[in-house]
Amino acid sequence: MTSSARHVARLPAGANLGKRATLVQFSSAFCQPCRATRRILEQVTAEIDIGGAAGGEGGIEIVHIDADENLELTRLWEISATPTVVFLDADGHEVYRGTGQPRPADVIAGLGRAIR
Repeated sequence: MTSSARHVARLPAGANLGKRATLVQFSSAFCQPCRATRRILEQVTAEIDIGGAAGGEGGIEIVHIDADENLELTRLWEISATPTVVFLDADGHEVYRGTGQPRPADVIAGLGRAIR
C-alpha cells in the first residue's frame, strides 16, 4: 500500500470525503463484476449508513472512478485490476482495499476498519 495522503488529494473533481468513511471503487465500463460491486456497495452502505442512503447524512460516501478514463489516478493508486474498492477513514487514510467482486460481509468488514 502507498501513502493515502496523495490519494485524498487526487480524488476526482467534485468528489468529497465522507464524514465517517469513503469507499473508492475503481471499475471498467464493460466489467460485469464492477456493476455488481456498485450495487453491493450501494446496498450495504444504505443499510448501514445512519441517516439514510449512502452520501446522506450518515457520512459514508462512495466515489466511482472509471479506471480506463482516469489512467493517471489508476496508476497513482496502484490499481492493477477492476473492480477494486479502497476504504478510507474519515481523515482520508487508506485502511483497507480489496480486488474482485466483494460479498456484502467484505464491505461491512472494510467499513468496520474505516469507521472508528
